Amino acid sequence: MKKILSCALLTLALSVTTLAVAQEDASAPIDINHASIEALTELPGIGDVKAQAIIEDRDANGPFASAEDLTRVKGIGEGTAQNLDDRVTF
Repeated sequence: MKKILSCALLTLALSVTTLAVAQEDASAPIDINHASIEALTELPGIGDVKAQAIIEDRDANGPFASAEDLTRVKGIGEGTAQNLDDRVTF
């Protein structure tokens, strides 16, 4: 019984640690110039259509240098770009 309880506590501790690491990674900035469509859709205000437009724009026009450059993507205005400024890297 003591062994089962120890295993259960270890499993719980590992689960909490894994969850904390996953949450920390979720808040890490996303490299807008290399991110997949799945990663881009994790950004606030960016759905599948805008994520695809970001990828198409960077393929056609080269990398983004700043959040302001994102306004060259159809559907992304200055407000969205400002909201993303601390969530992305270049």
